[in-house]
Amino acid sequence: MTHVSERNSAGSNGAEGADRQPWQAGSSGRKRTATYAAAGVSIEAGDRAVELLKSKVKRTVRPEVMGDLGGFAGLFKLNAQKYKSPVLASSTDGVGTKLVIAQQLNIHDTIGIDLVAMVVDDLVACGAEPLFLLDYIACGEVVPDKVAEIGAGIADGCRYAGCALLGGETAEHPGVMRPDEYDVSATGVGVVEESEILGAHKVELGDAVIAMRSSGLHSNGFSLVRHVLLGVGRMRLETVVDDFGGQRTLGEELLTPTKIYAKDCLGLIEETEVHAFCHVTGGGIPGNLNRVLPEHLDAVVDRSSWRPQPIFDLIQAKGRIEDSEMEATFNMGVGMFAVVASDDADRAMAYLTGRGVEAWQVGEVIEGSGQVQMVGQYTRG
Repeated sequence: MTHVSERNSAGSNGAEGADRQPWQAGSSGRKRTATYAAAGVSIEAGDRAVELLKSKVKRTVRPEVMGDLGGFAGLFKLNAQKYKSPVLASSTDGVGTKLVIAQQLNIHDTIGIDLVAMVVDDLVACGAEPLFLLDYIACGEVVPDKVAEIGAGIADGCRYAGCALLGGETAEHPGVMRPDEYDVSATGVGVVEESEILGAHKVELGDAVIAMRSSGLHSNGFSLVRHVLLGVGRMRLETVVDDFGGQRTLGEELLTPTKIYAKDCLGLIEETEVHAFCHVTGGGIPGNLNRVLPEHLDAVVDRSSWRPQPIFDLIQAKGRIEDSEMEATFNMGVGMFAVVASDDADRAMAYLTGRGVEAWQVGEVIEGSGQVQMVGQYTRG
């Protein structure tokens, strides 16, 4: 984060401007008594938040980063000699209403990881290496320690993804947002060799579909989660749920950070013949996997090959939610798919397992019409 500002100051109309007199230091006439701080914006608090973050941000620096925090723009010198025909990829996203849970629990050091994950795992889906990320934090009041916690999570996520936190913005919006309220977003940029862009154009008949375990809900469907569990279900975030294990509370489960797969996917590209990746976000498995299928092929996904985490059972039971609605909203335990050449399926799973990613073959690519065929029933109990 490089700057702190306010974006919602009330403007002055023409009549007010006509009455305004120029102010001079020491003048005995009209005195200016209003201050930016009195209007609810503390530049000092913003500067303090940036200072608290500097050490974390420095840990994300890549060799291509030029300059330091505090400039008007972040500078990144792309080494074009590494590529024959480099293509830049970009992605922007937020965290959604998962932020409400963080604000209710006053826990802010993990939400930044969610933010980075939502951006970089979209970038790597086309085969791009995430290079840098820019963040944006809007809040009702800049509390330096809180902003630093949010920013520290963003910096941690960037380190996990191998990209630089190049800069960003923290904006204070008094009168527009509550003092304890904030929202976050980020934009990331990556690079991929043009001939190595992944996607539907590379998927072939007989390819293996490899699933990678999610860390839980990730960052989608939280409006439904809050409605079902905290509203209709009248559960409390402090409630210990036995099925989660280890005296884990509902709040702790809901705030589990989104898994970042970027380095795992990039490594898998080096080790095997990957044709496509699918980042499972809003829309669930069928609503995302079909995005990497050509019109003449289908993907078969066998539900019986894995067991979704207990949080999905809890949500479905409390809300009496239909199976189709669950699958259209949540990742159901799979955060990323890799579509690889059939001969490389075992190697792909072995590689991912070696990196600590639970992975298994969930199905294959068959002749069809660009659809996802969900078959079987999830393993329960």
